[in-house]
Amino acid sequence: MRSTRAAAAVHRLNRRLEAAGGKHYVMIATGAGLFILGEQGEDGSETPVSEKMALDDFVTYVNAMGPQEVRRMTKNDVAFEKQLVKKPKPEEEEG
Repeated sequence: MRSTRAAAAVHRLNRRLEAAGGKHYVMIATGAGLFILGEQGEDGSETPVSEKMALDDFVTYVNAMGPQEVRRMTKNDVAFEKQLVKKPKPEEEEG
C-alpha cells in the first residue's frame, strides 16, 4: 500500500519526539491520494498542520521535522568518508 512510507515517516517523527515529551502527530489520507500531517490533541481531536501533499513531498516534509537522529559513526566510517573527498588535480606542467 502506498501509505506505508508515509505512516512510517510519521512513526519515526513520533519516536524522535517521544524523548522530548512533545506533540503527537498523525497522518491523514485524503480520497485523492494526498496526505496531510495532523497534530493529535489530548482530547483525541486532529488539527491539520500541513497542506495536502503528494507522497514523496509528505515524506520529505515529515522527515525534516523535529529533532534529527544522530548517525553513529565508527572509525571505519570516518576513514571511508575521508577517502570520498576529491583530491585537487595537479596542474599540468608546460614544457
